[in-house]
Amino acid sequence: MTRTLYDIPQSGHCHRVRLAASLMKIDLQIVAVMEMEGQLQGDAYLALNPMGQVPTLVEGDFVLRDSIAIIQYFERVYAQGLGWMPTTPQEIARVNEWLAIASGVMFEGPNMARLIKLFGMAGDYDAAVAMSEKLFKLMEKHLTGQNWLVGNKVSLADIACYSYVAVANEGELDLSPYPNINMWLASMQSLDGFVEIPKA
Repeated sequence: MTRTLYDIPQSGHCHRVRLAASLMKIDLQIVAVMEMEGQLQGDAYLALNPMGQVPTLVEGDFVLRDSIAIIQYFERVYAQGLGWMPTTPQEIARVNEWLAIASGVMFEGPNMARLIKLFGMAGDYDAAVAMSEKLFKLMEKHLTGQNWLVGNKVSLADIACYSYVAVANEGELDLSPYPNINMWLASMQSLDGFVEIPKA
């Protein structure tokens, strides 16, 4: 069955899906939404995703419209038992905590700073920077003495959080004070199947 990802290459939300698919050896057919007639607000795309957001995964008659939901779906359907999700209740809860951070604080902090600086979106840049700094301090402390966000191996938590941290500089955010985060980024980049998010 063909799995089609409707995608914008520089979107961190789309990148986390492409990254998960590549690491899990899942084939995707990529459709560039910005090359479709009307782009995000065109009738063809809005028929798939009425919110006009990316990414959207289409697999037969199954349509999924959220990046975190998509990577969880990939793990459960195509990579269950391969270690992308831990098995103990506490570690599962920790992964879910980081998935929530990826959807919330990551969106409001590094993502928003990048949207404002790189794409000219209206927003409160100072608030995005402050949120980013809180997040980076949390991650830096959390990564002390460990390579991954949960347990002793890479998981969905790392996949979900990687993209917007990797391009933090595009939001004029400085990662140089955070050696543990930089080591974590390098660990991600060394994985078999790793794909980078396109830089501006």
